[in-house]
Amino acid sequence: MDITETEYDVVIVGSGLGGLACAYILAKAGKKVICLEKNHQIGGNLQVFSREKTVFDTGVHYLGGLDKGQNLYKLFRYFGIYDDLKLIRMDEEGFDRLHFHDEEKTYKYGMGYEKFIENLVADFPEERAAIEKYCELIQLFCSKFPLYNLIDKDVDYMGDEFLVTNAKETIDGLTDNQRLRDILAATNMLYAGTPKTPFYVHALVINSYIQSSYRCIDGGSQIAILMQRRIRKFGGEVVRRAKVVSANYEGDDPRKVSSVNLEDGRVIKGKAYISNMHPQQTIEIFGEEKFRKAYVNRIMSLKNTSSSFTLHLVFKPETFKYLNYNLYQYNDDSNAMWDFQDYDKAGWPQGYMLSTPASTRGGEWADGASIMCYMRPEEVEEWTDSFNTVTTPGERPQGYEDFKKVCAEKILDVVSKQFPNIRDITTSYYCSTPLTFRDYIGTSDGNLYGVEKNSDDPLKTFINPKTRIPNLILTGANINLHGILGVAISSLVSSFEFVDRKELLKEINELD
Repeated sequence: MDITETEYDVVIVGSGLGGLACAYILAKAGKKVICLEKNHQIGGNLQVFSREKTVFDTGVHYLGGLDKGQNLYKLFRYFGIYDDLKLIRMDEEGFDRLHFHDEEKTYKYGMGYEKFIENLVADFPEERAAIEKYCELIQLFCSKFPLYNLIDKDVDYMGDEFLVTNAKETIDGLTDNQRLRDILAATNMLYAGTPKTPFYVHALVINSYIQSSYRCIDGGSQIAILMQRRIRKFGGEVVRRAKVVSANYEGDDPRKVSSVNLEDGRVIKGKAYISNMHPQQTIEIFGEEKFRKAYVNRIMSLKNTSSSFTLHLVFKPETFKYLNYNLYQYNDDSNAMWDFQDYDKAGWPQGYMLSTPASTRGGEWADGASIMCYMRPEEVEEWTDSFNTVTTPGERPQGYEDFKKVCAEKILDVVSKQFPNIRDITTSYYCSTPLTFRDYIGTSDGNLYGVEKNSDDPLKTFINPKTRIPNLILTGANINLHGILGVAISSLVSSFEFVDRKELLKEINELD
């Protein structure tokens, strides 16, 4: 089929999970849908790559809320992919493990609130009240967001105290024990937590992992592949190597988008459009002049979250045990859980998250490991004019390659303190920088989680899916919450503009 000869009901720009989920919902509802992806591989942060038969995730290292009856379980059941996913349930005794400085002790996040509390009380027996209160607050804040729980209920968040409650202040207010404070904030790498992060962001993210945590066997790209199959089953299309570069407004209503232009010259026509891109990129592509100046200024001034440098190691056979948990390591005793993005370059990295990919081959040995460290996009600003993807190959300057090598060696130095033989058992390594994320995901600076939320001014970072362009809707990580769960829920919000809200939520919940 020639996609330039069809007028689609909905044209979706970007095949991250937000775009794919919208495509599925609307195709299932009978809409003629096309999802356009600029890269060779669909899925956004679901993309994987393989080196020496070892599959590495680029962004999705584990999933939460996948036990029966939980929110992501319900959504994946609705999308028709749950039964075909290859998953491994992570260690219930400690799916996340935390190690500080040169302490011998390793702290464990237990799966399920009972186990979570039990583990921490064993380490801090005098802090039971604080630990239980923390868990109560997590669940209370989650209950204040009905759609997070797939409940059909209108909520007016204007002036809501839950939006302005600060995460760091809340955790610090629970206990004077600094190590316990560190532990409760230790996984803020999951949302790029800062001293300004609202507690609701912390709660919505952490809750789903405490409820249940899973890894995708052979990587998270299976989610995107399965979604694509389901979309096509309902007559929708997902097209790769289709980079949208601009929009046209010819037609009866000059306010409405009539078509979009692809980089290769093709023109795709539609009645409505959904952008799964960052709102800043959306404005650039659909035309700054089409939006109110105040809106453009607000969106363009929003601060994005930090990025990361990730080191991917390939191991010699049977040399490194598979870890059915994530290891968070903190390299000094500065108690700076909230300040990792403000690191001193000389002291980088201050900490890391290490995970071993789950493989179909299974067994007790890991094929490799991914080690993620915060990195500010400014670190690679010198090479921002370079670009390199599978679809659009290019060469980076030698200085960039040298920079990667220096960073990799610094990480290996730090990891060697925990795993002294890590260099000896590694056959090769590969690096992802903020530029890698920028080029493959499409954000301007390679940020991890989109717009940074701020408890001092929470409504500034709330982005309505509706835009001034009547037939352009936004979706993705910046609309509600980032991550697999966050963008899946954002896709519901965006899809409500085309399908009946009550009926969609009813259908999702009836499948449980």
